[in-house]
Amino acid sequence: QKIGRMIAFFYLAVFYKITKPMIRILFLLILIGLIDRQGLSQEKGVFSGAFETNANIFLRDSSINAISTPQYDHQFYGGEAWLNLNYKIQGFTIGTRFDMYHNSNLRNPRDSYSGTGIGRWYIKKAINKLEISAGYLYDQIGSGFIYRAFETRPLFIDNALYGVSLRYNFTDLWHIMAFSGKQKNAFDTYSGNLKGIRAEGFITLGSETSPLTLAPGIGFVGKTLSDEYMNGVIDVIRSYQDADRFKPSYNTYASTLYNTLSYKNFRLYTEVALKSKDVFFNPFAEKTELVGSNTIGKLVAAKGSVFYGSLSFAQGKWGITAEAKRTENFSFRVDPNLSLLRGLINYLTPLNKQNTYRLTARYSPAAQDISEMAYAIDVRYKFNKALSANVNYSDIKTIKGERLFQEIFSEVIYKMKRKWQLTSGIQFVTYNQKIYETKAEVPLVKTVTPYVDFLYRFDPKKSLRTEFQYMSTKQDYGSWLFGLAEFNLAPNWSFEASGMYNIIPKKKNSKGELEKTLYPTLGIVFFNDAQRYSLRYVKQVEGVVCSGGICRLEPAFSGIRFAMNTTF
Repeated sequence: QKIGRMIAFFYLAVFYKITKPMIRILFLLILIGLIDRQGLSQEKGVFSGAFETNANIFLRDSSINAISTPQYDHQFYGGEAWLNLNYKIQGFTIGTRFDMYHNSNLRNPRDSYSGTGIGRWYIKKAINKLEISAGYLYDQIGSGFIYRAFETRPLFIDNALYGVSLRYNFTDLWHIMAFSGKQKNAFDTYSGNLKGIRAEGFITLGSETSPLTLAPGIGFVGKTLSDEYMNGVIDVIRSYQDADRFKPSYNTYASTLYNTLSYKNFRLYTEVALKSKDVFFNPFAEKTELVGSNTIGKLVAAKGSVFYGSLSFAQGKWGITAEAKRTENFSFRVDPNLSLLRGLINYLTPLNKQNTYRLTARYSPAAQDISEMAYAIDVRYKFNKALSANVNYSDIKTIKGERLFQEIFSEVIYKMKRKWQLTSGIQFVTYNQKIYETKAEVPLVKTVTPYVDFLYRFDPKKSLRTEFQYMSTKQDYGSWLFGLAEFNLAPNWSFEASGMYNIIPKKKNSKGELEKTLYPTLGIVFFNDAQRYSLRYVKQVEGVVCSGGICRLEPAFSGIRFAMNTTF
């Protein structure tokens, strides 16, 4: 054991002398491994990991406007890869993630980005009731209204906190957590700093036969602008007329109070979040120009708030959930001059239904941080083992009453034992394309979309699934027809073919003619234990892409896509 300690301290000294994070982590893993081998611990370390990669071949197609990016012009190839490694031993959890972007269009769908390096590293240690974490950390407070450090790779979001976190568990039911650091920005960090604290617990009341439980929580977050970002804000404000100018503040504070109440078959979640006066960009605020004309969009300073409630009931054949959310001036970023999905400190829960079918998901709304009043109700009923139904309604407006989004969705599922399953439904949508896609002088998009999904099992290993969808609309691109056939050979193979056809077009081609356009997809998927490989030829229409309720507008795509992921 003495020899083991000597070797361990030697490597620890070397570890502190090395500056590159990747080599630091490698030496730390060696150190832990040597300690384990020298008998300082009877516990064996456990390695785990995952690998994921995407590769795209870009095939220029002017007919669908798949042009005008570096990939189509001269690069022709782009891809991404992520390798996660984790090691656990004696209360330690150590991890690292290697990231690679090669001519990638994830960061900006209309541009190319390349970068390689350590995208994440972290170390966690449990010491009795105390948990210490350092590195790139993911966590959130409540629903994330004031703070959420998370990643969404399909949208190039990685808002990890680069810093430290301390969590003390008073009991199994009560804890307090505090953190401090900077927000991650690709392979670097944004300047300025974040700090926060969270306390959560669990209380049981009532009797054993009629229990009432509470899960309260409270959180605070502070943001301090760096001198660099403050100077950028001041430069912008100086360009405004006197009527639009204001004195910005370095510090902004946000707080939230939340609780989950459960009683028998009812569950009520409520949360209130408030933000002190903060500088943010309001894309809907009128700005007075020197020439006397008004334009839209400027930096403002205002307080913000979010009020959210969710009530659910489940008993027997019924399942009902009702939600409501009011959001005002709750744009919360590390730098007020950032836009779109960059520099977000928080996460605003979307209330609309997260649809999965191609056409029902075409017009999906992103949660609005400036002004939003949202309501939603979801009702599910199971008639018997074979038949069930679902009805969902969501309504989203601005606080002043301007229509943003409305959806009426209904679905019926019928299962014929294990032989076949039929899913059918219809969706009605009203969508404000001007707000969600920042397109000027466009009307509200109104759609009616019926669909059918049929799954037939020939035997335990062979099955065929087909989809038929039709979207009727007189706006945007016009009406669509979508069909899909997916043949599965368990446990290894899946083959698919689909087509999205602009059957009644509204857009004109380069010749000024209305043209019916087919967007086909042909694919094959191979499964091998924990590995999944997919290869597809894809033509994809321009539209909104959403992941976890976070959305962005992406251009059309034409080419070949390969994806592979595995865990070990």
